[in-house]
Amino acid sequence: MLNKLSLKITIGSALGLLLWSHSFAIPPAHQLDELPKLEPESHHGTVSQRVTSYFTRYHFTNAELNNEMSEQILQRYLDMLDFSKMFLLQSDIDATVEYKHLFDDMINSGKLKPAYAIYDKALQRRFERYSYALSLLDVEQPFDFEQAGDKYHFQRKDADWPSSVDELNELWRQRVKYDALNLTIAGKNWQEVVDTLGKRYNNALKRLTQTNSEDVFQTVMNAFARSVEAHTSYLSPANAERFEQNMNLSLEGIGAVLQAEYDYTVIQSLVPGGPADKSGALAPDDKIVAVGQGDDSKSEFVDIVGWRLDDVVELIKGPKGTTVRLQVIKANQAAGAAPREIAIIRDKVKLEDRAAKAEVKTPEQGDYAGRRMGVISIPGFYNNLTSDVVTLIDQMNSEEVEGLIIDLRGNGGGALNEAITLTGLFIDQGPVVQVAQAGGRKEISSDRDGKTYYHGPLVVMVDRYSASASEIFAAALQDYGRAVIVGENTYGKGTVQQHRGLARRFDFFEQPIGSVQYTIAKFYRINGGSTQLRGVTPDISYPAFTDAEEFGESSQDNALPWDQLERAPYNEVGVFSDAKLTEWQQLVDDRVKQNPEFLYVLEDIEKYQANKQQTWVSLVLSERKAEEQEDNARKLARANQRLQRLGLEPVKDLEALTDEITRDLPKVDPYLEETVKLSFDIIEAKKFAMK
Repeated sequence: MLNKLSLKITIGSALGLLLWSHSFAIPPAHQLDELPKLEPESHHGTVSQRVTSYFTRYHFTNAELNNEMSEQILQRYLDMLDFSKMFLLQSDIDATVEYKHLFDDMINSGKLKPAYAIYDKALQRRFERYSYALSLLDVEQPFDFEQAGDKYHFQRKDADWPSSVDELNELWRQRVKYDALNLTIAGKNWQEVVDTLGKRYNNALKRLTQTNSEDVFQTVMNAFARSVEAHTSYLSPANAERFEQNMNLSLEGIGAVLQAEYDYTVIQSLVPGGPADKSGALAPDDKIVAVGQGDDSKSEFVDIVGWRLDDVVELIKGPKGTTVRLQVIKANQAAGAAPREIAIIRDKVKLEDRAAKAEVKTPEQGDYAGRRMGVISIPGFYNNLTSDVVTLIDQMNSEEVEGLIIDLRGNGGGALNEAITLTGLFIDQGPVVQVAQAGGRKEISSDRDGKTYYHGPLVVMVDRYSASASEIFAAALQDYGRAVIVGENTYGKGTVQQHRGLARRFDFFEQPIGSVQYTIAKFYRINGGSTQLRGVTPDISYPAFTDAEEFGESSQDNALPWDQLERAPYNEVGVFSDAKLTEWQQLVDDRVKQNPEFLYVLEDIEKYQANKQQTWVSLVLSERKAEEQEDNARKLARANQRLQRLGLEPVKDLEALTDEITRDLPKVDPYLEETVKLSFDIIEAKKFAMK
């Protein structure tokens, strides 16, 4: 049956003859026959059956492995093999159609040979493409970077699969020229461009020859997992070990949790207080595309697109105190923009760095000059958080603040019990969150101590990165009318995952086996609505850089839907009328328009919105340089405007903006500054009287 797929690897095609008869400037480091002959390992059948059992019996959705899901698994499997549609041909896709109703049977039985055959074809196509890329470097003169109208179409998620080798060749001509143009803009001469890309593409060929059976199995299982639900996954033995050791606490020197997403290494989350978090330059969903070592800006970057996650981790980790440099495509970066270079000094994450912190903010001018507002920043819902916050509230009270701001920006969640007890500091007693579990069982988690620890004015700051436990806390205080929620719509993750190892006591497999993570429950607000998908909508909105449809739960493939339960029995403790919220929103909007720092934000948002639908980038050098000069001019103008506001002398160019001058520029947080002013607006309105 496999012969119908034409999956036998050969080099007898016209393309193959072209590749091997060509004289390369950079010869291929490997040959097509070096690709591994991949077969399922002896334990994979058993593991596949165990994965099926967890996902169909214990998942919140009670998923059914049937023909409908089989079609979804095949589609996601092909997407994982070639998300950008830059490797496989339409004919390859057509040849898989006969398996669209067989993946359920393969996974349920553990007989996965057809899936391995499809993977083999993808390996062959990848090898052909990188070999073709090398052939394009066999020219003595640089590419023509002034060819009018030439573009690289980098966003091909919704494109058709290429119908011919000629169409693939054109896509890869654009890809190689794009890579070469970026290096040219970075100052490399043509020989350096050829050498750098030669190493890059040969490294890609080398990685293809190192593919192993577990790589295939993991891809199949995760195509299955993602067809069940967005936060369900299979972890290979290596990834399972990393999960168990909680290596994100030192990951590996930068404090970030990474995941493989198609050909990219993507930041899943940042460890609060870790080096990456402290840098302020990285965020979830950013893509790392290259890694360099040391603080020498001229040292070479290693391109990691297409690398195995384990290899990327090895490259990023290192001794405390050393520097790793990353080239990153930001999640909110304009389409086609060049990667940003970020330097991070490796370190270990200390518990005290992750803890909540408090400070007093005092406006220096305006109507509220000299008045004191307490700010408690909570990076995550860790064990003993509530106890720490009690101490911080006492500290703020001793400093005679008029109110409190709880800053949950960037807080990805954590311990559910801490979200409940933290909420209890601000109410006497009552329900905090409703939880629905698989099988239909529902329960209400409540604060029962009958005490309110803090009675004063309260504002909670959130952003699109506030998720899970953060959303439970913010939603509960909003439903009670106990706090005003400000910022942007939260992430919308209202599900609970469980992690289970797949090994059994009497297993005698020669190699370790992995684990699974699957969704077992769903969170609901006490007003009945789920935090899933919709998150928490703030009472007062600030300008938002992130796009709800492009980042957050609503952007996840196959996320669970929003729904609702009955309202839990509770009594509101405060009321904010729609008229008063509208009045405060207008005050915020007016001040935003007068704040120079917010004007920068608004300009950047406008530029992002104008370019976000663009799926191509120019391959014309003069156009790209003009864009770069425009960006640099904007950065210089902003720097000089900040210097002027501080009474400092302007600089003539970005190179003159030394570290010493940069240190004189305070870290500006217009969102927090505006929240302090809004908090005083609310206090003046005297709308925080408790019932």
